[in-house]
Amino acid sequence: MAVIRPFKAVRPSEKVAHLVASVPYDVVDREEAAELAKGNPISFLRVTRSEIEMKEKINVYSQEVYQKAKENFYRIKEEAPMIQEQTPHFYLYKLTMGNHSQTGIAATFSVDDYEKDIIKKHEKTRKVKEDDRTNHIITTEAQTGPVFLTYKSVTAVDHAVNETISKNDPVYNFTSQDGIRHEIWVLPENLNEVIINEIAKVKNLYIADGHHRAASANRARIEKREHNPNHTGEEEYNYFIAVLFPAEQLKILPYNRVVRDLKMTKEMFLERVKENFDVTETNSPNPPAVKTFAMYIDKKWFLLKPNKNVKEGKSVGDKLDVSILQNNLLQPVLGIEDPRTDTNIDFIGGIRGTSELEKLVDSGKAVAAFSLFPVSVDDLINISDAGETMPPKSTWFEPKLRDGLLVHTI
Repeated sequence: MAVIRPFKAVRPSEKVAHLVASVPYDVVDREEAAELAKGNPISFLRVTRSEIEMKEKINVYSQEVYQKAKENFYRIKEEAPMIQEQTPHFYLYKLTMGNHSQTGIAATFSVDDYEKDIIKKHEKTRKVKEDDRTNHIITTEAQTGPVFLTYKSVTAVDHAVNETISKNDPVYNFTSQDGIRHEIWVLPENLNEVIINEIAKVKNLYIADGHHRAASANRARIEKREHNPNHTGEEEYNYFIAVLFPAEQLKILPYNRVVRDLKMTKEMFLERVKENFDVTETNSPNPPAVKTFAMYIDKKWFLLKPNKNVKEGKSVGDKLDVSILQNNLLQPVLGIEDPRTDTNIDFIGGIRGTSELEKLVDSGKAVAAFSLFPVSVDDLINISDAGETMPPKSTWFEPKLRDGLLVHTI
């Protein structure tokens, strides 16, 4: 039984929503964040990546950085301005990228459900990143960006969503610099019970993206609870902000790989690859189906198909393309044992396209690149249900939610 709650959002006034809204904190580095926020004093990157306003060599995990985030949050609330809702609401968040659209319900969800695995995970988290966002939440007393959840759609919920969109104007409607259209509606209060009752019947929700945000909300709750002798379980810190999308609407792009050093000649490398894969030249940089791969080296694309020597593991995760590539090429041929920590490999989100792979190899920043077929939402759900974790850097969800449009204060 999943718990979903309306909440009193802190959100920008309509005229400045496009200026406040920012890309998620973890899809840009410091330099990119600074460039995006340049000339815009109310960009929410000044809250989520507050180090861009501080000396370049500062430790980004220092308390000074989190304090600056808090100062900037309060400043932007005044200057933008941002509205503090007086009554709790559900919100609808629609993202449109090209011909693709998806609409989710922005709400708060139970940290207890996260702990009890009613909200399922498919990814391991790193302590340093958990520490970072936990400190950010505790210091700002706010969850500044939503977790991306998914579930198998419910007809009554779909009807409530469609009714709201057809009968009401959005409170925000703008297109961001990357061409993605963002629309947000306030759900009429008479539909709240439909959402609450129908989601309560759903057995499981799934984290699609934002594992570190969810884990940090959990850790922040533990810390807040320990320091609150009057804890009841109903405090806002017992819930975290997320947007819940029907699985049928989601778009997953591949998470491609580049390698910096073959540690052998290119001729030797190709011969080693042929031990486990049939290799043919191709004009296409995109693999045509699951269990096929495209490899770029020496200004040529090659299609790789696993041969009879490839043995799939028994787990759900072992059957994924990312695992087949890792277990039959990256590890045995290139010696990449742990792609999470090995500096010889890097990961390129599918939104950057295969042209980015060619650019990296042709420039000499990488020596070979691998283009993968995207993981399906069913794969993600099956992995989560099996209690397994996805191999690192398996999924790239697009379009992405913006930070700063709906903030949950705790």
